[in-house]
Amino acid sequence: MAGAIALGGVFIIGTLWYWLVEGWSWEDAAYMTVITLATVGYGETHPLGSRGRLFTIALILLGVVNIGYIVNRFTEAIIQGYFQEGIRLQQQRRLMESLSEHYIICGFSRTGRQIAKEFRAEGVPFVVIDSEMESVQRAQTEGYTAYQGDATLDDTLLEVGVERAICIVAALPSDAENLYIVLSAKTLNSGVRAIARASTEEALQKLRRGGADEVISPYITGGKRMAAAALRPQVLDFVDGILTGADRQLYMEEFLLDPAFCPFVGQSLQKARLRSQSGALVLAIRRLDGTLIGGPTGDTLLMPGDRLIGMGTAEQLRSLNQILGPINSKKLRRPKNS
Repeated sequence: MAGAIALGGVFIIGTLWYWLVEGWSWEDAAYMTVITLATVGYGETHPLGSRGRLFTIALILLGVVNIGYIVNRFTEAIIQGYFQEGIRLQQQRRLMESLSEHYIICGFSRTGRQIAKEFRAEGVPFVVIDSEMESVQRAQTEGYTAYQGDATLDDTLLEVGVERAICIVAALPSDAENLYIVLSAKTLNSGVRAIARASTEEALQKLRRGGADEVISPYITGGKRMAAAALRPQVLDFVDGILTGADRQLYMEEFLLDPAFCPFVGQSLQKARLRSQSGALVLAIRRLDGTLIGGPTGDTLLMPGDRLIGMGTAEQLRSLNQILGPINSKKLRRPKNS
């Protein structure tokens, strides 16, 4: 751009000189300037005196310098991949605009990387945000959609489609930044589910007051899991085996009972015959008021707004999905390789 502007300036100067100083017509002045800058070797349009020839020499030198600069920058742009980078940014922008009902991971540290692995195993669409280019490049190398930016800023969240997202996970090391993310996300999309990482119990309380739907402390959770591994190792292995990983045989999923779509609302589990129809096991029911019913019996009624927690194989849960429909999605979230 700078070279093109400079070349245009030289052309205007040359044309004005031949028109005003030499007294030529506009057409002759512009023609003389073009053939001079192009160094094509044509003769003079009109005879020139010593002053005119000195100006023409200067005009030739300016033209050669400007054209050389333009060619040099153009070649450098091709070598360094500026054009490819522009195309990549346009493709990334279109991809961000196409995201819908997706998940957002803020931070690609050790915690963020593990979350991304689990999301990939579940086959859900998601995007990673990180302020460090090295982390973004690493995420892209691993095949994830990544965006470089400050996740605490509204503009960054809007770029990744927070207003269309299902859930945002604030997994930055800083509790203050995670709080900013939760506040910004809830302001831009009050319906988005916000999951936040907390380093201390005080931060845990503040994040909850800030609007986080769920706050996870790696230290508290890690301590509980280590205790469970020591006291109930087989139970922990079983639970891990149905909650995480891409090579599972059993899965767990939650379902929402919507009376507009589910014909079994108001019936008992025994009458609905969900187990016999799908093969999936209903482990628990969360009522609309928050009451949890663990191990529901055949007499347990299915009420509007209930959330059923089911367990079974991928095919069994897909069959149950045809009857009930999972939360926030019309498709069952399951590993792609299952």
